[in-house]
Amino acid sequence: MNRGFYIILAAQFFSALADNALLFAAIALLHEVHAPAWHTPILQAAFVFSYIVLAPFVGAFADSLPKGRVMFISNSIKLSGCIAMLLGVNPLLAYGLAGLGAAAYSPAKYGILTEYLPPGKLVLANSWMEGLTVAAIVLGAVLGGILIGPNFSGQLLRWWDVPFIDTGIDSIPELAISIITIVYLIAALFNLYIPRVPIEHKPLHHNPWFLISEFAHCFKLLWKDPLGQVSLSVTTLFWGAGATLRLIVLAWAATVLHYDMGEAAKLTAWVAIGIAIGSVLAAKFVRLENSVKVLPTGIAMGLMVLAMLLVTNPIVAIALLIIIGAMGGYLLVPMNALLQHRGHLLMGAGRSIAVQNFNENISIFAMLALLSLMQKMELTIQTITLIFGLLLSSIMMMLYRKHGHDQDKGQM
Repeated sequence: MNRGFYIILAAQFFSALADNALLFAAIALLHEVHAPAWHTPILQAAFVFSYIVLAPFVGAFADSLPKGRVMFISNSIKLSGCIAMLLGVNPLLAYGLAGLGAAAYSPAKYGILTEYLPPGKLVLANSWMEGLTVAAIVLGAVLGGILIGPNFSGQLLRWWDVPFIDTGIDSIPELAISIITIVYLIAALFNLYIPRVPIEHKPLHHNPWFLISEFAHCFKLLWKDPLGQVSLSVTTLFWGAGATLRLIVLAWAATVLHYDMGEAAKLTAWVAIGIAIGSVLAAKFVRLENSVKVLPTGIAMGLMVLAMLLVTNPIVAIALLIIIGAMGGYLLVPMNALLQHRGHLLMGAGRSIAVQNFNENISIFAMLALLSLMQKMELTIQTITLIFGLLLSSIMMMLYRKHGHDQDKGQM
């Protein structure tokens, strides 16, 4: 791997670090205005809404310009979401604006890997990308927990205002968001130095109706491809489950372990550490041509979520969350690499990632809506965890059986 690859990783790291810290700051902002608990999953749903609505367009956008430039533009939109929160815009709307930038960013950050590297290095590159992204998730959760905690930010607020100048930063969530804007600026600097690569599969049209039609064609093409179908199904389920699990862990830590929000935010980092471990193991033991053999890991992951119902000790909770994360990482990395490889061959990197994001974020949106509904119905966190674990294992079992059936028919 050369210097350009590591610049790509650095840009992704700081952008993902800010994304994940911003989630907890936005949740703290909701708590400050005494929003009901079911607004929290709605907050994250607002973030992913742009992924769904803009899916037909962001792939073509990512393929029409150098990927580094696309990442810079997208990162600037995320920064605008932070500024909107500081200006008093409703957190749901402002966080949705940050999601608009993230939707445009994602096809570029993954698409550049397939353009910059040969297929033989894609699993390794994905391992690096996912591992570093997970490191950003870990540190983002820790950073978010620190920034919204009273010990650090409470002290910092005392001398934040410049004498005779009112900065408008009067609360801990606002201070946290202000610091996160600096992280986005660092990411933007790295975006400027990402190497330019030849533009492949450049879109021939910019008419919105044509792009929607083209996206629908790519959507069908990827779902009809046998290897694309199984990898897309798994990654779609994984990201929907992962986004929901993070909020479940927050509520579970508060109810079962009696953690405050800052401590609960830090606890979610252990899942990410597990994902990093699983990503490394996948890079070492799983080859691209054998990637579908990791499917049973997803079934076991759902069963491990059910084990949360039996845990009341913080040390055991940490160990369990690491195991759940490791299973997720071991499942995700090969599926991502396979999906990117098939998508790049069939339609181009940006378009395939846009289709992937569309499916994954519909899953996230649906699962967060279900979580919000269950919270509004005032179900206990134990009941929610039970439903979630059974749902995850059941869907993975169906995917495993279907894939085995297709293999028996000689389709794979």
